Formats: sequence, C-alpha cells, structure tokens
Amino acid sequence: MAKTTRKVTLSSSRDIPFNKLAPSQSNVRRVKAGLSVEELVEDIARRGLLESLNVQPVLDSQGKENGTFEVPAGGRRYRALELLVQQKRLAKTAPVPCVVREAPADMLAEDDSLAENVQRVPLHSPRPVPRLPDLAREGKLGGGYRRLFCERQWL
Repeated sequence: MAKTTRKVTLSSSRDIPFNKLAPSQSNVRRVKAGLSVEELVEDIARRGLLESLNVQPVLDSQGKENGTFEVPAGGRRYRALELLVQQKRLAKTAPVPCVVREAPADMLAEDDSLAENVQRVPLHSPRPVPRLPDLAREGKLGGGYRRLFCERQWL
C-alpha cells in the first residue's frame, strides 16, 4: 500500500494594528536573555521589525474571534513595540507584521512559544564571523551589538 505524504500548510501572515495585540500568558520565556528590551527598541527604531510576531485570535465566550490577538511567541518584540508606542515613536494603530496561527486542537499556544525559543540556532562559530570586524572598525556595528559580539569573542 502506498504511503501518502501529508501536505504542509503554512499559517497566513498579515499586518495587524498594534492596539489589537496583547501579550499572552502562554509565552514560555520568563527571563529576558541577550539584548535588553531597551536595546531591541533602538534596533527596531533604526532598522524596523525584522521578524514577525506569532499571534492567535482571541475567542469570545461563544468561541468566535473578537478582533483581537494574543502574542504567544514574540513577547520581547511585542514589549519593544509597546515601549515605542509609549514613547510616541510608533502609532498605537501602526500595522505590525504577524503570522496568524489557527492552533490545531492537539497543539497549545505554549507549543509555538517553546518551539520559537528551542528551535533557534545560536549564532556561534569556531572562527570569527567574517564581516563583523569590518563593521565594527567602520563604526557600523551599533545598538549594543559590538559589546555583545565582543563578549562572545566573535570579533
């Protein structure tokens, strides 16, 4: 009997106004690691949001979407955007790129949050990252990254 291969379906992505997003209690990250949120704020202000937020629709008591979304994966990015809004550097209705997950019944929001944190491959190398020393010398490595890379001996 021939074995059938299950087709992969990717989640849709769309821009959602920031004021329709809320942090989720399903986010597994409880301790901030790496760059501080303030450094991430400055990085987003300088270069924009490089990675979408992973969101799920919030359901009302009848199980229907209420127009808002929770962020189970991407909490640090959400907090950085929140600070930009508080600082009036970003409009509270600014569109935020989001991957909208309709979680299957057998998968919890915590699964997405955990996968995003566990599946990440750390940037490390037995030899220096080729372009970092040049960027540092040219003064183009800012936002706390020079310190971060020096501490990890990538320069």
